[in-house]
Amino acid sequence: MSVKIRLKRLGKIRVPHYRVVVADSRTKRDGRVIEEIGLYKPTLNPSLIEIDSERAQYWLSVGAQPTEAVQALLKLTGDWGKFTGEGSTESTVEAPAEKEAFVADAAKKPVLKPKTETPAPAAETESADEPAADEPAAEADAETPAETEAE
Repeated sequence: MSVKIRLKRLGKIRVPHYRVVVADSRTKRDGRVIEEIGLYKPTLNPSLIEIDSERAQYWLSVGAQPTEAVQALLKLTGDWGKFTGEGSTESTVEAPAEKEAFVADAAKKPVLKPKTETPAPAAETESADEPAADEPAAEADAETPAETEAE
């Protein structure tokens, strides 16, 4: 059985995400895999490359053959240099920059209007009117049973 280390494509159209997988060479590109050993997201700036170095070294040592694309990724992470003994063994993968904290510009006018305190007293007057509104309703309910008894 010939084993390959290759990319498994995920994601939508024009937004690819890949998993670095170990699979039998006869299986489909996105078919059954033996093990997933990493991630590759080329659309991010800089690209995200995460490969489990220990597992990659193991699979290379037992004879798994990387595809050209995976071999280029392994060279970037330094795993190919560790395996062959040639070249750099240090990772040259750039870490993504941290997002800057959002700071609101005080010079600009706010889009949202602040709540005013005038509606609060209006709510109090409505609550004072409500008991008065309940009393006539109670009287109307009281009249209905009386009317039914008279008939």
